[in-house]
Amino acid sequence: MKRRFSAVAAALVVAGAWASAAVAQGAIEFRYTTGAPPKTPWVMQLDRFAKDLEEESKGTMKIQSFINAQLGNEQDTMQQVARGRIDMGGFSTAAAAALVPELSLLNMPLYFDNAQQQDCVHDRYMTNVAKGMLAQRGVVFLGWTHVGAVDVVGKRPFLLPSDIKGLKARSAPTKTDAAFWRALGANPNPLGITEWASAHQTGLVDVSAAPITYYFPSGLGKVAPVMTRTNHVDASGVVVMAKSRYDRLSTDQRNILERTITKRPASQLRAEIRGFEDVIRGMHVKSGGQIVPLTAEQRAAWRKAVEAVWPEIVKAVGGDAPRIWKIIEDGKKACGGTNA
Repeated sequence: MKRRFSAVAAALVVAGAWASAAVAQGAIEFRYTTGAPPKTPWVMQLDRFAKDLEEESKGTMKIQSFINAQLGNEQDTMQQVARGRIDMGGFSTAAAAALVPELSLLNMPLYFDNAQQQDCVHDRYMTNVAKGMLAQRGVVFLGWTHVGAVDVVGKRPFLLPSDIKGLKARSAPTKTDAAFWRALGANPNPLGITEWASAHQTGLVDVSAAPITYYFPSGLGKVAPVMTRTNHVDASGVVVMAKSRYDRLSTDQRNILERTITKRPASQLRAEIRGFEDVIRGMHVKSGGQIVPLTAEQRAAWRKAVEAVWPEIVKAVGGDAPRIWKIIEDGKKACGGTNA
């Protein structure tokens, strides 16, 4: 633990030194953290964002990227952004829930009818909620991003909830994800993404849930080669900035940042991730992995097992969860479709 803390601290010191050098040359540099592995669509989006910001600011504002969890796990680095020790980052909503637990309700398993309904709830009903609640924790919400369809992975298929019963499951460090696994009869173990693959290798966990866009590029697909297409969550993400850093920007600099963000709307980022998922699934199969679809009956069995714990999840999240859940429920109705 001490060695890992020292490594993270050293990385932050180096990052700060680079940022200081950039300022000395007349440019403002922002340290940007992400858990995304190399050669993933998220890193492509980050590289493009960095280029867009540099162009929009005429070279006066730049991004220093730290990918592949170089500065630490998502949950840890989200806290570092809130404290102003890291300037910016792209995070899953599961990581954002480290600051605002209520945001984990957006990942309620098997809840939304389709992607269009989910996106509508995020954009029309939850944007201002996320902005307000994150601001109270010292974080400026810049926009939604996307993580992708989450499926169950391991060394064998898991076609029915009963196949999960009694297993050790890697859980995201949220009450929502832990409740999902408990509803299936598994024993959840909260672990950050950097510990994912080793947990499967050592037998610490038997089963996990992962988006294909992380699962394959990270190497997790090598140690947990069978993906069962539960698609129980189509996980969203956020791009955020330390409020203490944002508050030091001039009005012109804030406008530049806003123009850069709006140049690539959430709809485009989501479409890019979703469009790349099938490509990566094909790569996984070609490399020797296995993807197992569910029948309609099997998927209905998964949903029946999970739906019963939705109220329990809201209660477990606590805080302002009942009010936020009502906003999500009302938004879902307004956006069209009901659970079938």
